[in-house]
Amino acid sequence: MKIIDATNQKEWDEFITSHADANFLQAWAWGDFHEARHKKVVRRIAIDGKEKIVGAYVGQIETAKRGTYMAIAGGPILDWQKKDLRETIFADIKEQAEKEKCIFVRIRPQITDTPENNKLFEGLGLKPAPMYLSVEFAGILDLNKTEEEILAGASQGLRRKIRKAQKNDIVVTTSTNPKDIHEFYEIQLQTAARHKFVEFSESFLQKQFEAFAKYDEVKLYTAKLGDEILAQNFIIFYGNEASYHYGVSTELGTKYSGAPLLHLAAMRDARERGIKRYNFWGITGENETDHRFYGVSQFKRSFGIEELKYLHAHDLIIKPAKYKLDYLLEKTRAKIRHV
Repeated sequence: MKIIDATNQKEWDEFITSHADANFLQAWAWGDFHEARHKKVVRRIAIDGKEKIVGAYVGQIETAKRGTYMAIAGGPILDWQKKDLRETIFADIKEQAEKEKCIFVRIRPQITDTPENNKLFEGLGLKPAPMYLSVEFAGILDLNKTEEEILAGASQGLRRKIRKAQKNDIVVTTSTNPKDIHEFYEIQLQTAARHKFVEFSESFLQKQFEAFAKYDEVKLYTAKLGDEILAQNFIIFYGNEASYHYGVSTELGTKYSGAPLLHLAAMRDARERGIKRYNFWGITGENETDHRFYGVSQFKRSFGIEELKYLHAHDLIIKPAKYKLDYLLEKTRAKIRHV
């Protein structure tokens, strides 16, 4: 077995999407997005003796005042039951991090949070990170179900909203034009003010949309009442999963609910692509009633989602002395921010 830099986008995406649980966080486009942000991207593949790809990971090098680290979200992608393979890949991750003078590597793998998986990561020499990396608690819908079956399993309140939206002649349109992200960004400013979160920059959103649009893996969905926008969803289609990555709404959208129609439209498009899973992305705990995203999470639950907890982010420590200081700083920050 050998591990080399990945150079072939088609082969990369074919391997990643052959794994049913993988999502866009390990897509070739995800690396393109970070490169567009002037980040150093590490793409590596493990090749067996028959020149077949058996493992892969993409990570970006993040620089901060306190030091440099590598972030690997949703990966690496491999058969986790193969001890030699996972040890070889993690040895390579460590080697690449050392080359980039990283203090640590933060990894949030695409595996579930179970005692067995926590033990597996402990055995690889990693420790739980003080902060999360990407979504760790998600809401999933099985798209093998028909729309009728999904609605039958949804809450009565959601079904009422959908009937009301249809009665009000709310129209859903789609776009793959990165220029339309400007409007999305403007509405995000309103949403962020209402829900008290820090918005993404327009450049961040546009570069991400452009990266996935290049491979026909993203759509912007818009719900309108007449000429007025009610809500917009940024949906990524990759492999076996359609992901509700970002969503925004206007003040009018809180009165006339167009958001459910956006999700139903995205699910239809996902089925046409042969996608079997719809990921509503992040949710909060059922009892976290004071969380600023509790209301949004309850809206997602109203679709009858299955709740999925990924393994918490773990750190592969490269420079123990510097990491200790970084760990204390992040732990304090996490406590202040209640995350």
